[in-house]
Amino acid sequence: MSGTSYRVDETYIKVGKTCKYLYRAVDKEGQTIEFMLSAKRDVFAAKRFFKMMMRAEHRRLPFSISVDKNAAYPEAFNAGRAERVVPKDCKLRRVKYLNNVIEQDHRFIKKKVRASQCFKRFHTAERTLEGIEVMNMMRKGQVKRLAGSDAQGQAKFVASLFGVAA
Repeated sequence: MSGTSYRVDETYIKVGKTCKYLYRAVDKEGQTIEFMLSAKRDVFAAKRFFKMMMRAEHRRLPFSISVDKNAAYPEAFNAGRAERVVPKDCKLRRVKYLNNVIEQDHRFIKKKVRASQCFKRFHTAERTLEGIEVMNMMRKGQVKRLAGSDAQGQAKFVASLFGVAA
């Protein structure tokens, strides 16, 4: 289960010749809550991400959501409250340095993306980033009954998920 203080941020991913945005949410310990690749960085994308984040199965209801100074977040947060997606007692904190946890967590994703150079299509980027995020969650030890340092257990888990030899 995740903590009750969320950090939300987005980073850019190059797809074809344009930049797309990877929205991510982690708790204060760095456990991944949700992620979403979006073509735009606007209020509608932020609203869609807040809805996805609140529907995640492995999360607790947040007491606070920390974001950076992106202008889309307050409007999306207020719309989420009005639609009863976000709890009424949840606070939105717009403080630059509280998101250092998620900024450092972006490194692992960007490192893998940089190694693959760039994606040609949006769908390919989305599917590949899902796999990278799942592997990152396994490394953090977020899979039940599977330690982050158990390489053989992780290989068996991946083989059971995808039916491939690991």
